[in-house]
Amino acid sequence: MEQKEVEHTVNVLKSAKQALLSKDAFGLNNLSNQKIHTASSAQDIESITLIIILYALSKIVERRDSLKIPRWDIFVKRINSFFDLAIKALIENNQKKYRDYILRTKTSLESLPINLKSYIKEILKKASINKAFHIYEHGLSMGQTAKLLGLTQWELLEYTGQRTP
Repeated sequence: MEQKEVEHTVNVLKSAKQALLSKDAFGLNNLSNQKIHTASSAQDIESITLIIILYALSKIVERRDSLKIPRWDIFVKRINSFFDLAIKALIENNQKKYRDYILRTKTSLESLPINLKSYIKEILKKASINKAFHIYEHGLSMGQTAKLLGLTQWELLEYTGQRTP
């Protein structure tokens, strides 16, 4: 990862930590959108996973009261600790550790209490589809985009069909 992109990603992660602490769903969604260009040009699993995580977190924060996530503060601390470790790995130029911490953050989201598992799974799926559409808009082919996000072309085509006027 280029130094300029490392700095940008560190800033995004720091901002995400703050947005999560302040329960700023809009801010988390904006951060996800900021990383779309990187994800479409780099086509790496870390960038793609990060945009999905940020978007999913924005939806979780948006609905946190109705979701009744037990021990919200502990959930936020766990996510932010993974973000801290990811930042440290980036600063140390350790791409392998960075990838590990980003993937562990996603796994942490998926490990919320059983009564939320299906909802979180649905949010992550919708996040993948939504962000795939935006990556596709940046010029990647539908096949490449679907493959990068672990979707079928049909899922992406269905979504793009809903979005076109």
